Amino acid sequence: MSWALVSPLRRARIARRTPVAPARQPAIAPAAPTPTGAPTRVPTLRDWLGILAMVVGLFMAIMDVQIVTSSLTQIQGGLSASPDEISWVQTSYLIADVVMVPLSGTLSRLLSTRVLFVTAALGFTGASALCATATNLGQMIVYRAMQGFSGGAMMPLVFPVVYTKFRMPQLATIMVLIGLILNLSSTLGPTIGGYLTDTFSWHWLFLVNIVPGIAVSVAVWLLIDIDKPELSLLRHFDLCGLVLMAMFLGCLQYALQEGPRWDWLSDGTILAAVIVSSIASVLFFWRVLTYRQPIVDLRAFTNRNFALGSFYTFVVGTGLYGTTYLVPLFLAQVRGFSSLQIGETVVVTGLAQMVMSPITAQLARKMDLRLMLSIGIGLFAVAMYLTAGLTNQAGYTELFVPQILRGVALMFCYLPANMIALGSVPQAKLKNAAGLYNLTRDLGGAIALATIGTLMNQRLHFHWNRLIEDINPARPAVQHFLDTQVNRLETLVPGDAGRTAVRLLADLARREALVLTYNDVIMLLGSLFVAGLFLMPLVNRPRAAAGAGH
Repeated sequence: MSWALVSPLRRARIARRTPVAPARQPAIAPAAPTPTGAPTRVPTLRDWLGILAMVVGLFMAIMDVQIVTSSLTQIQGGLSASPDEISWVQTSYLIADVVMVPLSGTLSRLLSTRVLFVTAALGFTGASALCATATNLGQMIVYRAMQGFSGGAMMPLVFPVVYTKFRMPQLATIMVLIGLILNLSSTLGPTIGGYLTDTFSWHWLFLVNIVPGIAVSVAVWLLIDIDKPELSLLRHFDLCGLVLMAMFLGCLQYALQEGPRWDWLSDGTILAAVIVSSIASVLFFWRVLTYRQPIVDLRAFTNRNFALGSFYTFVVGTGLYGTTYLVPLFLAQVRGFSSLQIGETVVVTGLAQMVMSPITAQLARKMDLRLMLSIGIGLFAVAMYLTAGLTNQAGYTELFVPQILRGVALMFCYLPANMIALGSVPQAKLKNAAGLYNLTRDLGGAIALATIGTLMNQRLHFHWNRLIEDINPARPAVQHFLDTQVNRLETLVPGDAGRTAVRLLADLARREALVLTYNDVIMLLGSLFVAGLFLMPLVNRPRAAAGAGH
């Protein structure tokens, strides 16, 4: 019994000796830490304006990848280039962009986010002006590489600023806006480029960037300041890793871009690029995994959600770039649409994204991001399967529903994939992770375009050989078709009606082979999205979703 009384009596004596503090109002408890470790606060008007300025820069950088696609013929004439050479107007931009994107994390720590973004925006603006003054292909390749290098630096820098200054629910709103800009810039690039070239000249594809580029540079310098330069990083800067990364990614991008056109490894240049890229990749991975201050920290992929989120971004990149390439090409080759008609047809996807942007922002605040991403991937697969039913008469009406579904699906995919990948990354590692995240999307697009080009060549050859057997003039049905066409054309092209009918039959067969080829490739693209659904159970519940109430 005595031992039971000791503890209460001792506590009572201690309590009497301890002075009692005067009563005060309870202090407000600090907010729970956010997923990235930054303090929670309400974004100001300055924050919103700064982010919007960065988003405008992002729009220009992404749009310039696609803006030249509908005007390559005019640029080719202006630079006196051959059809094989003019593709370098796009290839040079993409190679520089892919090299710069993962490097942006280290450079932003070294120089600070504000300094790097403003420097990149000014470099992009200056390179755009130089592109408009190019008089030969060599100059254009150099200037486009400068433009791509600067654009690649701007793209990943938006995300660290967004995750630093915004929390749910504002985070969902700004991410939807970025997703909308990202998708619209890729979708509308060829349309805007065609309009500028037809209305003015191809030089305006680049001159249009000058005024917005200067405005973005000034606005970001005045409004964005989230970190300070870490000049101490220069002491152990991994120059060797930088060179290896440039060789690895640059040669890989070149091989993916030019491989389908030159029959891959049968071309000596492509073979050399693949060998150099393979050797450089092994040395690069060894370097970044062993060096004390690697140029890119690949350990970010040990975070399961970041790895899976990057994978889904890779998949979305294949769908975004693949369909942006396939649908306009189908309308041009099979239907013979002009640039304006193609733009009017594909703009449906962009309009659907604009309509869905406020809805997806609301859904992201209330719905499990894994479920939202699953819905988006499923809708994209359905859109692909509907598109795979194209015929040689398909146009605006037939593509209307699939394109709406595709636009809705992209908005459902982009926001949750981004928040799953970057929402659980610590603030200190966010810059590096943002570069890797953007790289996966760009590589997804590059691999998709290379694969699509190769598959189209193979499947077109396959379908053409099959159709040749069916259009043999010895077959009664084919002979009846030719006789009918000869009778119809006799009054229009007397003396040449027979050969005209044969050419008409060959053209119909070619168009049908193209239609079958497009359907095969689009179906395969949809199957990739279906396969992506099976990895969804591996995704952990995102902490960004759990913190929606902050």
